[in-house]
Amino acid sequence: MNWYLDGSNPDSLTELRHEFADYLARHAAPGSDVDGAVLTFSELVGNAMLHAGGDIWVAVDWATHHPLLTVWDMGPQFQLASVDMPSPKAPQGRGLAIATVLTERLAIAARDGGGAKVEAELPIERKEEADIEPPRTLVDVLPSHDEAGPDGFSKEPFLRALVVQLSQELEWRHGPEAAEHVVAQVGTSVGGQMEDEYREAKSIVGRMTPNQMADCYVRLKHAIDGGFFVIEATDERIVLGNTACPFGPAVRKSPALCRMTSSVFGGIAARNAGDSTVVLEERIAVGDPGCKVVVNLGTLDMPAHGHRYPAAHEDNT
Repeated sequence: MNWYLDGSNPDSLTELRHEFADYLARHAAPGSDVDGAVLTFSELVGNAMLHAGGDIWVAVDWATHHPLLTVWDMGPQFQLASVDMPSPKAPQGRGLAIATVLTERLAIAARDGGGAKVEAELPIERKEEADIEPPRTLVDVLPSHDEAGPDGFSKEPFLRALVVQLSQELEWRHGPEAAEHVVAQVGTSVGGQMEDEYREAKSIVGRMTPNQMADCYVRLKHAIDGGFFVIEATDERIVLGNTACPFGPAVRKSPALCRMTSSVFGGIAARNAGDSTVVLEERIAVGDPGCKVVVNLGTLDMPAHGHRYPAAHEDNT
C-alpha cells in the first residue's frame, strides 16, 4: 500500500492514521500489538511532517513475515547529520525513540536528492488464511468452450458461470435446501432493487396493481434475456409463462436457481398485495419445455411445492 501526504496539511495525517489502523485490523493476527504499530506509524510520519518541510510518501510492504513501513520525506530542510536519538522523556523529537522501542528494526538513510528515508519493521504478524486448493472439476463445468469469443470469455458467460457454479457447489456440499435458501435470500434483496427501479421508471407511488406487478415481472425478466409473458393477471393471482431462462441451458445443472424467480416475484407480491405464495408449476430447469409461474395474491394457502411470502411491512405510499 502506498500513500502520498501533503506536508502542509496536518489533517491528512489523521485521516491516514485511521486508514492504516483499519488496514492492520483487517489483516493482523489476533493478539498483535496493533496499537503499538499505529503509534509507530503516527510518530514516524508525524516526525517527517514536522521537520522535513515537504511532501511525504508512505508505503507498507507485507510481503514478508512482518510489515515494513517506509517513510520518504521530500523536503530539503531535513539534515540527517543533525539527528540525535532523543530520550523518551524529551519534550520534542521523541518519534524515533518511540519507534526504536516498538519496532523489530529501524533504519534511517539520507536520500541523494535531500531528505531522508526511514524504514521500520513492525512487530505485527499477519493472520493465517485457509489454504484452499480443491481439485479442478472437469465434467459439466461452465463457461463452455463454445461461449468464448475471439478474445476469450466475455463478462456475460463468465458471470453466468460464476452464479451457476456457486449454486452447484452449495448444492453438492450442503444439499439442495441450503442452495435454495441462499438463492432465495439473494433473490429477495435483488427483487427489491428491481421493484424500486420499475417504480421510478413508471412513476408509481403506493401499492402496485396486479397488472402493474405483472408488467414489472415481465420487464425485469426481459432485461436479463428471459422470455416471460403474462397469461393472467387478476386480483387473486398472476400467471406467467416463460420460453427462455436468463441462465440459459445451464440452469438444468442447478435447478436451485429457480428460487431466484420465486423470491423476486414473491417479494414484490408481498410488498404490494399482502400475504402471497409462488408456485413454480413448470420449470425449464427440470426438463419442462417452458416455465409456468403462479403468484397467488392475498393468501398463504398453497400446494406443498410452493413458497410462502408473508405481507411485508414496508411502506410503499
